[in-house]
Amino acid sequence: MTRVLVTGARGFVGRHAVPALRARGIEVHAAGRTPLPDDVAEGVTFHQCDFFDGAAVAALVQRVEPTHLLHLAWDATPGLFWTSTENLRWVAASLGLYLAFAASGGRRAVVAGSCAEYDWSHSELDEARTPLVPRTLYGEAKRALHTLLERAAAQSGVELAWGRIFFLYGPHEAEGRLVSDVTRALLAGREARCSEGSQQRDFMHVADAGRAFAALVDSDVTGPVNVASGECVPVRSIVAALGELTGGAGLIRYGTANRPDEPPRLSASVERLRQRTGFESMYDLRSGLAQTVDWWRAQVS
Repeated sequence: MTRVLVTGARGFVGRHAVPALRARGIEVHAAGRTPLPDDVAEGVTFHQCDFFDGAAVAALVQRVEPTHLLHLAWDATPGLFWTSTENLRWVAASLGLYLAFAASGGRRAVVAGSCAEYDWSHSELDEARTPLVPRTLYGEAKRALHTLLERAAAQSGVELAWGRIFFLYGPHEAEGRLVSDVTRALLAGREARCSEGSQQRDFMHVADAGRAFAALVDSDVTGPVNVASGECVPVRSIVAALGELTGGAGLIRYGTANRPDEPPRLSASVERLRQRTGFESMYDLRSGLAQTVDWWRAQVS
């Protein structure tokens, strides 16, 4: 039996990864400071743990004896995480978690990275060819953690896969992000201020991201893997679709929240994810946005 310890199980990606793991017949143990919500907790063994307490983390891993690790936990507060020194604390906590996992005989670790590790002067972001030149402390912290874990895993014989997350949307998305902010504003009858929208991005429904990480856990692929949809579209087309789906197109104000330093295009190569794990998206962009709007509409009704 595969036994996986999941961190960040109540987070944006984690709450979708947990049921995807269980659907694969994997025994799931989740750890964190706060118990899981009811819609995630079914069939999961929860362990309360502070990841910044090294002794507590070591004791937890020794008690659970996981064969696999899915590490998703990180501080991703919108607008703040790019430059926060909390990134440094999470690098240290992640290294401690890995050391405990390897010492307990763990076989395979899957860790969440970010597309922010790449050099964004390149429009096509590929795991094998695109240089890693992070622009932010967050991206640098993720890149550094991957480098350290990759070296350590090679020495200890632990399989390591590194899932670089691109741009996600979906139910439970935090405030301060594009799809959640525009959707909530339009459903409430408020103006939605956004950029002109010509920049192109790869957006993926968060449920597909959770399924992608479950597929990585249940595979033998190692190294960096882009977690993305493979569909790169102008941000304006996403906002326009939200306007149509909410009935609030007339409330969209393009060009009122421009960011001049944004790269014009960030497109993800997804061949490794699809070919090495057999992953297929459940949502295309239109159906994913429709499901997301329906979820937000239910929250405010």
